[in-house]
Amino acid sequence: MSAKAGFRTPLSRARGLGSAKHGVGHFIADRVSGLALIPLSIWAAYGGLKLAAGGYLMAVEWLAHPVNAVLLSLFIAVGFVHLRLAIQVVIEDYIEGFVARSAALIANYLVCVLGAALGVFAILKVALLGAF
Repeated sequence: MSAKAGFRTPLSRARGLGSAKHGVGHFIADRVSGLALIPLSIWAAYGGLKLAAGGYLMAVEWLAHPVNAVLLSLFIAVGFVHLRLAIQVVIEDYIEGFVARSAALIANYLVCVLGAALGVFAILKVALLGAF
C-alpha cells in the first residue's frame, strides 16, 4: 500500500465500487409495513376505545365479526413484521461479531414469528369458539 492510499477518505475509497445491491428490499418492506400500519393502527385504536366501555362478552361478540377478526389479525401480523425489520437494523448496526450478530438475528426472527403466531391464534380461538 502506498503512502498516498493511507490518506484517502472512506468515501474516496468507496467511489467507483458500485452499489452493494443490498438493502433496497428491506427498505421497501419497512416502508410498506409502516404505511399499512397507519390505517390498521387507527382502526385498532378506535376498536380499543369502543371495547373499553364494555366487558369481556362484548369483546368476544365484537371479535366474532369476521371483519374485526381479520383486521386485528392483520394488525398483529404486520406489526410483528415491522418490529422484526426495525430490530434487525439495530442488531446489524450495533452488534459486533459474526456469531453474536447471527444469533441475535435468528432470535429476533423466531421471537417475532412466535409472537405473531400466538397473537393470531388467540384471535382466531376467541373469534371461532366464542367465550369458552
